[in-house]
Amino acid sequence: MSRTTVATIHLGALRHNLARVKALAGPAKVMAVVKADAYGHGLERVARALDDEAEAFAVAAIADGLRLRAAGHRQRIVVLSGPDTPSDLVEMQRLRLDALIHHEAQLPWLAKADPARGPLRVWIKVDTGMHRLGFPPERAREVHASLAAMAVIEGEIGLMTHFASSEEFEGRDTAVQIQRFREATDGLVGPRALSNSAAVLGWPDARGDWVRTGGLLYGLSVVDGRSGADFGFRPAMSLTTRLVAINHLVKGERVGYNGTYACPEDMAVGVAAIGYGDGYPRSAAAGTPVLVNGRPAPLVGRVSMDLITLDLRAVPDARVGDKVTLWGEGLPVETVAASAGTISYDLTCGMTRRVLFVEDES
Repeated sequence: MSRTTVATIHLGALRHNLARVKALAGPAKVMAVVKADAYGHGLERVARALDDEAEAFAVAAIADGLRLRAAGHRQRIVVLSGPDTPSDLVEMQRLRLDALIHHEAQLPWLAKADPARGPLRVWIKVDTGMHRLGFPPERAREVHASLAAMAVIEGEIGLMTHFASSEEFEGRDTAVQIQRFREATDGLVGPRALSNSAAVLGWPDARGDWVRTGGLLYGLSVVDGRSGADFGFRPAMSLTTRLVAINHLVKGERVGYNGTYACPEDMAVGVAAIGYGDGYPRSAAAGTPVLVNGRPAPLVGRVSMDLITLDLRAVPDARVGDKVTLWGEGLPVETVAASAGTISYDLTCGMTRRVLFVEDES
């Protein structure tokens, strides 16, 4: 029997969100981040929806660049993790992928790369405070000069950094990172790319020539207490299922594994066909918001692999087969994520293969 769990991807919302990013970030170009299977929304599906307006795509792996090229996309594609081995450069040349250069070990690979296999476009990652990938700021000029002298390098060398706390609009860390980047790259020729999604919202001084937006394209926010809708973005994914049972329990009866929820009164408890086997977070606690026919029916008991249980006291007319919304219209995924102790990106990326994905134009 087929599962009733459905993730609906709203193509119109994706296009709206890209237009909104362009309006906020202009005149900077937009590098649409489609890593992690486009944050769980489907790489090829999202790229197709955004193809006419996205000036470039950004991925985390060469394999994703291959998928995009195979689907016919001809924009710049930036591999944000760069080459992991010398052989990766050969594939990047073949596929015309931009390589992010972030470590000393990559420089001799580039120096030995064969220009006859095709030119390479590169970006230098400058570590201004994230301390994950990137050259120290004091190395930026030397690395830029070294790359500029290599025969395999084509065109201007891009300059990039990544913010650690850009969702903290009143904090000082991002301002410090912006200043470090400016000082490290002052006078160097090449396009700048500083802003991630949160920086597009809160740090206009960090626009640069390109912005790299992931979450905002999908209507997602990582700003505490705020949803993407609060900033004018529309959710690109709705997750729904159906009630498969309704149980009438008496006061004191316990629900689910280990009986963590005791009924405070005689009540109806609904059972919905979704669980952590579908990607719904097991960490979601009792009280996590869920909608039945658009009305609140919070989670009770523990999330199991295939099922969740819901308090139906506010939906007395609920019937088996009724629609259950886990996130989407009327219920921001950020709200669910907060209840589960995580972020919205984690939830949308976590959908498993047994969830049915469908598209609509809304």
